[in-house]
Amino acid sequence: IFITATGTDIGKTYVSALIVKKMRESGFNCGYFKPVLSGVKANNGKLLESDCNYVVETAKIPTIADDCVSYWWKEAVSPHLAAKRQNQEIDINKIKNDFEQAKQKYDYLLIEGAGGITCPLRLQNGEKYLLKDLIKELRTNIIIVADGGLGTINSILLTVEYARNNNIEIEGIILNNFEPNNFMHQDNLKQVEYLTGIKVVATVEKGQQDIKLLENLFKE
Repeated sequence: IFITATGTDIGKTYVSALIVKKMRESGFNCGYFKPVLSGVKANNGKLLESDCNYVVETAKIPTIADDCVSYWWKEAVSPHLAAKRQNQEIDINKIKNDFEQAKQKYDYLLIEGAGGITCPLRLQNGEKYLLKDLIKELRTNIIIVADGGLGTINSILLTVEYARNNNIEIEGIILNNFEPNNFMHQDNLKQVEYLTGIKVVATVEKGQQDIKLLENLFKE
């Protein structure tokens, strides 16, 4: 499953950690992979604080954060820009090889994207390689993480339509920062399912330490 979102800072990492934690606690050999990562703290080429560190520690995956990511940068900017500023070029084949290696270690694998589904990875010499292109190359289905509050209907519908137009299968939607007693949040959930025909497979409240997912979400 590939976790994407309606934008940046929506809570992909937080939700990813809860999913992998839930899978592992339920007895499933579930791993985590993040192709590109920016805004990290590192020392001597080793990750100290990052999204990868958070997921590995929260879900108690028997690995180190450095083995869960293909490219990382300290600056919290888009991957294409972070790479450019380090005179790097993101090699998609490296990401694909790392992905294949990760698949060999686990029975289930959660892949977390960067930003939203259109996050650019390579923009040079006429090339326009976005996150959606990587999703298609890895042949993964997606879950869309979105905020539970005001404006989410619009952002979810745009993301869903973009994914469908690119022939990307959507397994479900997760609403983060969800307030179960908030009438607007309740209606957002109802209307998102009605307008897209896609199930909200989970809701996550602020500070929630566990997640309840619909059965059969992860397939062998």
